[in-house]
Amino acid sequence: MSTQTRPAPGGATTPAPRTAPSTPAAGSRPGRWWHALRTYRPSAQLVPLLATLALFLGMLQVGGLRYEGFTSSQVILNLLTDNAFLVVLAVGMTFVILTGGIDLSVGSVVALSTMVAAWTLQDGWSPYAAIAATLTVGTVLGLLTGLVIHHFDVQPFIATLAGMFLARGLCYLISVESIPIRDDTFFFLASEPIPIALAPWQGGVVIGLLGLGMLAALVRRRSLRSALVPVLVGLGVGMWVTLLLMGDPALTTTYSVVIALATVAVAVLVLHRTRFGRTVYAIGGSEASALLMGLRVGLVKVGVYAVSGFCASLGGLLFAFYMLSGYSLHAVGMELDAIAAVVIGGTLLAGGRGLVVGSLLGVLVLGTIQTFISFDGTLSSWWTKIVIGALVLVFVVMQRVLTRRQP
Repeated sequence: MSTQTRPAPGGATTPAPRTAPSTPAAGSRPGRWWHALRTYRPSAQLVPLLATLALFLGMLQVGGLRYEGFTSSQVILNLLTDNAFLVVLAVGMTFVILTGGIDLSVGSVVALSTMVAAWTLQDGWSPYAAIAATLTVGTVLGLLTGLVIHHFDVQPFIATLAGMFLARGLCYLISVESIPIRDDTFFFLASEPIPIALAPWQGGVVIGLLGLGMLAALVRRRSLRSALVPVLVGLGVGMWVTLLLMGDPALTTTYSVVIALATVAVAVLVLHRTRFGRTVYAIGGSEASALLMGLRVGLVKVGVYAVSGFCASLGGLLFAFYMLSGYSLHAVGMELDAIAAVVIGGTLLAGGRGLVVGSLLGVLVLGTIQTFISFDGTLSSWWTKIVIGALVLVFVVMQRVLTRRQP
């Protein structure tokens, strides 16, 4: 094909610029939707999350086929009720692991929090002062741990191991016996049921609002290929949960569940809508690069351990609501459950990749395993640890495979 020319100053000719052929806009043909869905490949960060979601839904399906009433609405809600403290603990652990660190002290801080709450209430403090004191103790311990890690360049494993022994030792200084909690406010927060059943019209409103939110996410991302499957999965799971809660007036939950879900929501906003959260991901990706970019690495590294300490003390309060006692031997090994939930939820142990929602799903998976044991009635509770260990190994291997495939 000959190139067209146009006269230039001085009589010379220059080639005329070619115009790119026009292409139809994305989504203008119905076939493009099916092609985008068929050829969709989720990002490396979404693969573990989708795997955890599929595992959770699959376990519910298997349990529903094997045991009568396993998938009833109240049983599923009880997964959150019985593990609300672990959800909060996993949120704090997610912040730490995203930076490439670890926090082994959270289980001991949970026990210390129950002891501080029970001891202050027994000493005549108001419940609100006891709650404030408990949250302050956990946050200060986390802050001190972060300062040691940052300023003395101590490995997080060693620093938090020392924090674990310190917090457990403080428990024994307060008392070696269990301290019962008899405060009316704690009783109310622990046992007051919150009805959550939805009427059909309320369920329709929730589904409609969810659909509009998913549509807004699709428009904002402007890429059908990158947003279609997350939107469909989110809409499908949301509709399933909404239908699950619809029409049963006996469904109830507790204030602990509300606090745990609010903690998850706040953590999502902090990690994805603030400079602090973006710096957390940057440190986990490459601390040296984050320093070269001028990010406040030291402040954020100390901050994530303060966040973990706060979440551990808040989880301790929820555990105190759950047990209505403070005891030095509470929460032994709970830090390992929190780490397992975060790993199963898809957060990379090396840092830089993971989602708080994944940690929530990881806790639900652990709760579902325990529910299996309870419904069966013949299996030893040690099977819970065996299955959790196998799942952690599988997800760690999956993480290694996904990171190796990246260029």
